[in-house]
Amino acid sequence: MKATGQEAGLAEVLEVAAEAGHILLENGAEISRVEDIMSRIASHFGVDSGNFFVLSNGIFTTGSVDKVRHDGGQAQTYANVEFIPIRGIQLSKVVAVNRLSYDIAFDLCSLEQARERLRIIRDTPPKPDWEQILGSALGASGFCAVFGGGWMDCAAAFVAGALLYTFILLVSGRYLSKIVGGVCNALLVTLLCLLFHRIGFGNNLSNMIIGSIMPLIPGVPFVNGVRDLANSDYIAGLTRLTDAMLGFVNIALGVAFGFLLDGWLFGGMVRLAGMSIDPGTTGLAVQTAAAFVGTLAFACLFGVPRAQYLTAGAVGAVGWCLYLVLVRYTAFSPVFAVLSSSVLICVLSRVAAVAQKCPAQVFLLCGIFPLVPGAGIFWCTYYLVSAQLGESLSSGFGAVKAAVAIVLGIIVAMELPQHLFSGKRPHPGRSVH
Repeated sequence: MKATGQEAGLAEVLEVAAEAGHILLENGAEISRVEDIMSRIASHFGVDSGNFFVLSNGIFTTGSVDKVRHDGGQAQTYANVEFIPIRGIQLSKVVAVNRLSYDIAFDLCSLEQARERLRIIRDTPPKPDWEQILGSALGASGFCAVFGGGWMDCAAAFVAGALLYTFILLVSGRYLSKIVGGVCNALLVTLLCLLFHRIGFGNNLSNMIIGSIMPLIPGVPFVNGVRDLANSDYIAGLTRLTDAMLGFVNIALGVAFGFLLDGWLFGGMVRLAGMSIDPGTTGLAVQTAAAFVGTLAFACLFGVPRAQYLTAGAVGAVGWCLYLVLVRYTAFSPVFAVLSSSVLICVLSRVAAVAQKCPAQVFLLCGIFPLVPGAGIFWCTYYLVSAQLGESLSSGFGAVKAAVAIVLGIIVAMELPQHLFSGKRPHPGRSVH
């Protein structure tokens, strides 16, 4: 028997819905999902679902007796505003709250049980430090191979990625602000790769650095910002894209400072001749495997449930394989290849979401990473620091074109009707992605 808002208590219902929204928002959920789940919880317990206003870092919750189905009793009102800072991502909590909302909708969970489950979800610790460090190391080495590095370059990137995340967990994540920490993280990994290069550990410096900075790429705010804009959540979308741009700027500053400091210490900046591709890792099978490992590593860093690791890795690997096929064996441009691969990754993410009963975001956020223009960001920064302005502009423009192609691909794929994937017609006015 479904409890009405009066029976359950207006404040209690809205508090549970707001708590669910809080957990979702601080752990990387997009705005439309937060609003959908909060409304689903409130509506089930008899409270009108139009009481929530969600921003990228805040939730406004209001309610009154006029918007509650009731059988008499004293009038109730409720109002609450929560500030929710942008923090680390734990997609396992998004998956858990999403499943809880469906349990509530199917009368499998009472209000008190929901409150207790939300407490457990919120108190769930992140992945163990060793798993995050290993994820960073595997991600750095995997993407080093994806962007053309050889086996020794991948080994150097593995060590740099492990040391990077150790620094993040022990120092920058605890004691430094987001901006200062972001710059210091990129500076550290750049200096490590420069050191490895000078002692002969690794052959191609550029690929080592590109792979090693990939764990720092702000893919979550970038993808969520795009999806929020596509859902007409313009304030949240612009806020998250601004946060992503700040992350890219922090990486660029850290890389630039690293090269400048190395040049000051050794009497001259290292000269790089441009992108180089190691023949040992260029094969389609090796590239696909490297993309799988790199994507799976990001699933670990983003706190994806372990049951979804392999699927997330497979989505990224298939998308990268399509990109390589289009670039190598057809006349299509790299931008078109990025666009097509982004569409495929989004479609596969939505298929996997239906099959595994979890948000498509779990697979999309990880799977899109092989297409992120990490190499373009590096070369734009390097050429700028080395006073090669023409090359810097060209590399930067190429990175922007790739980013725009990813944006368009996500928007196109996410506009496809949900019933194409689930076989069910979407509820009118409800978010379905």
